[in-house]
Amino acid sequence: MRSLLIICLALFFIESNYQTVSAQQDTTKVLQIELKGGSLLKGKIISETNDSLKIKIISNAVIVIPKNQIVSMNQIPVKTIEGEKLYKDPNRSRLFFAPTGRALKSGRGYFSVYEIFIPFAAVGISDYFSISGGVSLIPGIDKQFVYLAPKITPYQNNNFSISGGLLYVVTPNEQSGIGVVYGVTSYEYKEESDITLGLGYGFSGGSFSNSPVIVVGWAAKVSKSLKLLSENWIFPGNKTQFLSFGLRFFGKHLSADFGFIYPLGSNTEGFPFIPWLGFAYNF
Repeated sequence: MRSLLIICLALFFIESNYQTVSAQQDTTKVLQIELKGGSLLKGKIISETNDSLKIKIISNAVIVIPKNQIVSMNQIPVKTIEGEKLYKDPNRSRLFFAPTGRALKSGRGYFSVYEIFIPFAAVGISDYFSISGGVSLIPGIDKQFVYLAPKITPYQNNNFSISGGLLYVVTPNEQSGIGVVYGVTSYEYKEESDITLGLGYGFSGGSFSNSPVIVVGWAAKVSKSLKLLSENWIFPGNKTQFLSFGLRFFGKHLSADFGFIYPLGSNTEGFPFIPWLGFAYNF
């Protein structure tokens, strides 16, 4: 727990220094500028004074922005404003299944299906709070699994985010539910490429486990509509760990995940990987 906190604080320190608005910005670079209130602008700096920046945005309009209204400025590839149709990953709030530190924006959400029989729906109630859940559709059982997953994101900017939440599951044969409470942080080290660290404690019948579960995730955008993903579940003191790798294909609204899960330390015979399949429609 202490190690994860140190990592989060270190990333926050790096991010805070990285986001500092400088009076010596390179005027040849294309920048994404975040303003107070959440507005984003893309363009080039034409000139600046001690108090303001003159920006030429992608519509060729020239505007003057007071520096005290700027939250952050980040360099972006020129190709994103030169007519090439690029899509952002619409499912940045999760890896294959585990959450990232990223939040769903207010009013945004998705419908997803994992492994064919596990539907999920999620919606952003505000920019800082979202809720998701669903009911399984597993053939051959009378009672299905019911699950609910609220998530809160107290801090998020262009590159760094921290979230906490709960996954609560009502199982068919249990009187009380099971689940996990967690904290998670994500750091974007390159455009739409990030690492995620999470720590959670499982519970059942009102009592918590003595050992945590650690999630280490990685995502890297390799083309305008393709990402590489890895989601790994580590159980300290347990022989079996779950490692995964795969791909995410995405467009403006639809995305599809395909991967393989490897149960490290198990005695699985034959084909050693468990296939993972997921689809999502984003709105």
